[in-house]
Amino acid sequence: MYAVPTSIDCVATPLTCNALLAEVLFAQDGVISRQQAIDCGASEGLLRSMLRRGAWVRLHPGVYVNHNGPLTWRQRAWAAVLGAPGSALSHQSALTIAGLGRPGAAIHIAVDRKAHAPERAGVVVHRCAQLTQRVAGGMRPPRVRVEHAVLDVAGEAPSEVDAIAVLADTVRERLTTASRLHSALDSRQWCKRRRLISGVLTDLNEGTCSVLEHAYLTRVERPHGLPKPRRQAPTRVGRRGFRDVDYDEWRLIVELDGRFGHDDAHSRDADPERDLDASVFADKESLRLGWGQVIGRPCSTAGKVAVKLQSLGWSGTPVRCPNCKAPSPTDK
Repeated sequence: MYAVPTSIDCVATPLTCNALLAEVLFAQDGVISRQQAIDCGASEGLLRSMLRRGAWVRLHPGVYVNHNGPLTWRQRAWAAVLGAPGSALSHQSALTIAGLGRPGAAIHIAVDRKAHAPERAGVVVHRCAQLTQRVAGGMRPPRVRVEHAVLDVAGEAPSEVDAIAVLADTVRERLTTASRLHSALDSRQWCKRRRLISGVLTDLNEGTCSVLEHAYLTRVERPHGLPKPRRQAPTRVGRRGFRDVDYDEWRLIVELDGRFGHDDAHSRDADPERDLDASVFADKESLRLGWGQVIGRPCSTAGKVAVKLQSLGWSGTPVRCPNCKAPSPTDK
């Protein structure tokens, strides 16, 4: 919660009181609690007057906003944490305010297991046994650290793909690192999907940066014995960037077009340009794979990538995974 500046003259001097109120309202996007207003020197009469005139509007018991129009997401977030003293934004709300994902309809807050937190429309309360250790220091509004918010969202995601997505997106956006996430996971006695999350973090530490890259690694590459490539290899020719999968020895690049970044006209033009640059300036071929090849038909895709690698000099042989049903394209 915002720490209100103290002054020995704040009660006796209306000018000082108004300045302190203005400071708190500015810092908290126009939202203030009754106790904060009193700490600034506001009297009960002033509070009643502000509410009666419509200068302030009550959002929750003891929580006010300084206008009567629609609330912004940040104002709803402030109202949620001020309405439950000692709470902090958590789950997707903590990620949203850190810059990852769109604001949801509900505000998620975490409270201590024994804390009183009344149910309110639009606010989801999560109880946490180690909240103090998980809250990020000095942040406003108060929020749990990104690492714990990510683990919470991944653990409660509707599917494993969604869980992988939030882990990969957070690392790709550089909000944290796979190592820090692993440390946060190790600090927890219990975490939903611990085994999956731990494995994904290990892979992220090795260079996978998206759901599709992780799926290529775990569904196409590893189960079928394909050689280990370089991941996120920086380009040295043409357009600057990073190659998703680069088989340096055989001069083959695999680009993975996932859900994000390939839907607009600029991206549709940039992708073949990168392939052209690789072919002309680096003498490398490019294979561009999407969800159908990696998620829908991983066994068939592995066989075809193997054929291509063998044609370029790879002496290995792909293996069958437990899910392989049809003969591999390399079978004679």
